[in-house]
Amino acid sequence: MRSASLLIWLIACAVLPAWADSISATRSEAELLDGQLAVSTRFDIKLTPGLSDALTQGVALPFRLEFELTRPRSTAYLLNVREWFEPHAELHFKIAYQSLTSRYRVSIGSLSRYYATQAEALSALGAIHGWRVLEAGTLSGVPADKVKGRVRLMLDIGQLPKPFQLNALGSADWSLGSGWIDLNVKEGG
Repeated sequence: MRSASLLIWLIACAVLPAWADSISATRSEAELLDGQLAVSTRFDIKLTPGLSDALTQGVALPFRLEFELTRPRSTAYLLNVREWFEPHAELHFKIAYQSLTSRYRVSIGSLSRYYATQAEALSALGAIHGWRVLEAGTLSGVPADKVKGRVRLMLDIGQLPKPFQLNALGSADWSLGSGWIDLNVKEGG
């Protein structure tokens, strides 16, 4: 009995903080263009004191922006099976502090941009315009009002250096995520 309650407590400590409301969407919309969705997002991110300190001490923080189609249900189900129930598209962001220049670098893949302040750099994380998330023609013939999708932005603990991954597992200070946010889908012009 005692070991079961301990197991439940450990799971709660690891899972519940991961959905802390430290990231909120300020923009989440998509346009349906020729059977393909073009997603545009922007987030307001507030780092916990521990994450902010780690960033200024030289730890690069990786973030992952995920997209998932939820309607039409048949297309969403086929994508789920094909992707092994993983998100249908994702982008990887990274923020790092450069102590020699006192600037912050935000990277999307191999593209980087520098910012003078942490606030400016954080506003660039998860900001994307016209991200094509599905293969061309996936939603051909489907009207925009029948299409639904969602996005989320989160700290990608699996991409942290190994010692920090262990610290992050049970720590609320290292858990940062927006939860799923529904997209406002409109017909493209």
